[in-house]
Amino acid sequence: MIRPLSRTSLVLDIVGAFVLFAVAMPASLAFYAPGSLSTNASEAVAIAAAVVAGLLQCGAVAVGRLAPGIALGVAWLGAIVQMTAALGPLPINIAILAVLYATAAWGGTRTFWAGLGSVIVGGVVAATYLVFVNGLLAGVSVASTIANIVLFSIISILALGAPWLGGFGWRMLLRSRASREAQALAEVSAAEEQERVRIARDMHDIVAHSLAVIIAQSDGARYAAATAPEVAPEALGTISQTARAALSDVRMLLTQLRHRQGDGPQPTLADLEQLFAQVRQAGLEPRVTVDPVPPGEPPGAIQLAVYRILQEALTNAIRHGAGETVDVRLAWLPDRVELEVRNDVAAEVAAGAAGGHGLVGMRERAQLVGGSLTTERGEGEFVVRGMLPIGASMETIG
Repeated sequence: MIRPLSRTSLVLDIVGAFVLFAVAMPASLAFYAPGSLSTNASEAVAIAAAVVAGLLQCGAVAVGRLAPGIALGVAWLGAIVQMTAALGPLPINIAILAVLYATAAWGGTRTFWAGLGSVIVGGVVAATYLVFVNGLLAGVSVASTIANIVLFSIISILALGAPWLGGFGWRMLLRSRASREAQALAEVSAAEEQERVRIARDMHDIVAHSLAVIIAQSDGARYAAATAPEVAPEALGTISQTARAALSDVRMLLTQLRHRQGDGPQPTLADLEQLFAQVRQAGLEPRVTVDPVPPGEPPGAIQLAVYRILQEALTNAIRHGAGETVDVRLAWLPDRVELEVRNDVAAEVAAGAAGGHGLVGMRERAQLVGGSLTTERGEGEFVVRGMLPIGASMETIG
């Protein structure tokens, strides 16, 4: 029944209703009320009724936006008081038009349709009242009287319906604006969610790979300290280098979170050799086959996807692999690149591992560029296969 409304808006509505009463009420008393009296009503009663009707109708305007349903009821009460005193149309009745506008613009569902019903019922009641009570164009025959009622009903409905239609138009405008704002908020929320997923995926790729290398090197350094102390410094150097690189990447991602800056430099195919070197330092030898080689410069998104997928696949091989080698195959075809990473795993890993964030991240990487990725476990092997489309042709290297 009561809508949330700012204090400023409510004050403006009350002031507007007061101004309307101050302007229209004197005109109503001077020009209409005394001349429209019935034979059974005194002028004093008619003036009092006009004032009461004006107060009710202007009061309805004051609360039109705050409570459109209540305003409609008060406006009807004012009209009934006016008709009870046999008064004709008054300038103060402009307030009724404002109330009908409010019911269509800001009323709830019931108030909205009650406003439309008031337009129709009020139009017919006003026409009948004008013909029978005020004797306006009363016909000498039943047919002419009915014709006059129909004519005035149409005129009254059009007059009352115009502000209601105006309010309906404003209602549609507000709904359209709210829909656009909701859509904009949804798009911003979706973009932020995608950004969070992207950063979480990058964080996982960076941290998981770096920690896998660090753990492998730490275990090797602990073993070397007892058997071959001269190897330990090299392992510690690899740990330091890997940790520093991971720290730099993590700082870049945190900067993006705080300042929403650009993505910054991303790994390319030129960084694969450094990735393979880290895998070798972790104690796993990658056997890399590239056939055919890229005929040109692949798109940056494809280079990043290939790097991140291989990084995660090699990290899984370091963490869960049972052998000392991992097979990596890349085939750069004119319209796609196919990749495969194959490594041995222990029987319990092959049977029980269901995959975690890393496998999900690899699939997301492939899907983001329109490709696909599958994983397969069985017979002591774990295989990652991916296909990434790169278009009909690639930019030729100068």
